[in-house]
Amino acid sequence: MNTNNTSLLGLIQSRRSIRRYSTQPIPREWIHQMLNAAIWAPSAHNRQPWRFVVIEKEDTKEHLATSMGARLQRDLSADHVPQDIIDKDVNRSYDRITSAPIIIVVCMTVIDMDVYSDKKRNHFESVMAIQSSAMAGQNLLLMAEELGLGACWMCAPLFCPDVVQDALGLPEDWQAQGMITLGFPAQTREKTRKPLESSILWR
Repeated sequence: MNTNNTSLLGLIQSRRSIRRYSTQPIPREWIHQMLNAAIWAPSAHNRQPWRFVVIEKEDTKEHLATSMGARLQRDLSADHVPQDIIDKDVNRSYDRITSAPIIIVVCMTVIDMDVYSDKKRNHFESVMAIQSSAMAGQNLLLMAEELGLGACWMCAPLFCPDVVQDALGLPEDWQAQGMITLGFPAQTREKTRKPLESSILWR
C-alpha cells in the first residue's frame, strides 16, 4: 500500500509509467480492487461500456506479444523503416508484454449505447464509450499506485484491434483500446509536467 501520499493530488502526482517489474506475483484480491475502482468511473448515459481482459498465463502473453509483433513488423516494413529499428521496436514490445506479471486489456463496447439513424451521432456514441473506458483505465492506474504497484498504459492495441481480438478470443463487440501492464516496480522514474498555464485559456 502506498503510504507516501496523504491526499488524492499527491497520489495523482506520484503516479508514473513503470515498465519494469519484479517477478513477485500480484495478489488476486488486488486485481479485484483495481477492477472495482475502474468500474466506478463516470460513463456516458451510465452505460458502463468498459470491458476488461485479465491476462496472467504466460502462454497467453507469449501468443499476444508474438501476434502483435508480427503486425508491427509488417506495418513498419511497409513504411520502409530500417530493419534494425524494426527489430528493436518489435523486441521492446515483446519484452514489455511478456515480462509483466499481469496485463489488463481495456476494451469498450457500444452494444448498450444509443443508436441513431445517422452516422454522425452514432460516431459520437462510440467516442463517448471510448472516453468512458479511458476514465475507467485512469481509475485502475490510480488504484495500482495506491497499492504500491507499477503500471503502464500501452496504446498498441489501437493499431491492431483485430489481432488482439483474435489472439484473446474476445467477443465480437469488444474493441481493445489499450493494455495496462502491472507488477511490483523494478525501476523508478521522475517526470514533470509543462506549466499549467500553457494548457489553459481563460474566457
